[in-house]
Amino acid sequence: MDIKTYVTKTAAKAKEASKKLATTPTKVKNAALMEMADRIMDNEENLVRENYKDLTAGQKKGLSKAMLDRLTLNPSRIKAMADGLLEIVALPDPVGEVTKIWKRPNGMQVGRVRVPIGLIGIVYESRPNVTADAASLCLKTGNGVILRGGSEAIHSNTAIVKILQDSCEAAGIPREAVSFIETTERNAVMEMLKQDAYIDLIIPRGGEELIKRVTENSRIPVIKHDKGVCHTYVDEYADLDMARDVCMNAKVQRPGTCNAMECMLVHAAVAGEFLPWIVQDMKAAKVTLVADTKARKLVKGMKVAKDDDWYKEYNDLVLNVKVVESMEEAMEHIAKYGSQHSEAIVTRDHGNAMRFVAEVDASGVFVNASTRLNDGGQFGLGAEIGISTTRIHARGPMGLEELTSQKFIVLGTGQVRE
Repeated sequence: MDIKTYVTKTAAKAKEASKKLATTPTKVKNAALMEMADRIMDNEENLVRENYKDLTAGQKKGLSKAMLDRLTLNPSRIKAMADGLLEIVALPDPVGEVTKIWKRPNGMQVGRVRVPIGLIGIVYESRPNVTADAASLCLKTGNGVILRGGSEAIHSNTAIVKILQDSCEAAGIPREAVSFIETTERNAVMEMLKQDAYIDLIIPRGGEELIKRVTENSRIPVIKHDKGVCHTYVDEYADLDMARDVCMNAKVQRPGTCNAMECMLVHAAVAGEFLPWIVQDMKAAKVTLVADTKARKLVKGMKVAKDDDWYKEYNDLVLNVKVVESMEEAMEHIAKYGSQHSEAIVTRDHGNAMRFVAEVDASGVFVNASTRLNDGGQFGLGAEIGISTTRIHARGPMGLEELTSQKFIVLGTGQVRE
């Protein structure tokens, strides 16, 4: 079967399954999710074994340490995947929720109710846990899902999808409600993006090249999970102990993620005290520092920052450092080089904090907290399907509510239009 026919047939079957899933009771969806969690834990050895095939192939291809880290499945991450499914079980089902209702002068009641979007296509790279996260969120919200993971995780994703499909079937849900494009051929993505007759929404998760390719070629509406060029601004009124903890966490805790800090901006009034200290800690954590002239005058041994460096999402232990003369300069830098993902300020000045919150344009703005906290789980949304950097429909971490649409309902007693 050629790629076009294969993708079209897969999408058509997934669409039919999504129609049945849309009216599936919450208790049945939850039963499927609990079955998934149990089976994932029962298949830990097999998942590690299949993941090892991907890691071995990735090492041969020369994938970076950050990429290999994102690709890795170990017992703790497998348990986290199962725990994430159970967290979604515990969350309220948004489908059917009446968000607003009002009465008109003619006596009719007009309301809005949450409904599934339909069939959602997820195009993603590297992280195999996305397979379970995306499928479970879509399932809970009554949406069918068609998954297309990266070739680097094909063995891991295939093994996870089989567990998810078997679990759906055991709970009485069509297994095609969680569909998967099994081929690693790149043109499968292009064919998927043409399936506007079946797929209602595309969500890409991955690097800048993938996001650009999807948005430029899709016939289907796209919600972007764009790159994360995230900043932390250490204000002149910052608690420097706090700033140290926040910055270290934002860069070092897991540098391969989209909400990791890529640039640290430090006010000149505290740079002389703060930079030598934080640079020492960063270097101890094996972070390569790329800095502007002012920062390099204060601390020797950092690399020279070129203009293009400020736009970079490193996803690695590399950090840009810049000394600014004011908060205005910091915000101007963020506006020019940032990706509207996650931005933070460390300050004890309430006025500066509130101004930063009001004026900085991003999906998540943080005061005295790490950008690594921009996450559906950390926000109490359960697992997330991505962090939207678009403005329409959803922005920031996309949990259950963000995977629903709304329709109007009208309750009348025989009203007609005059």
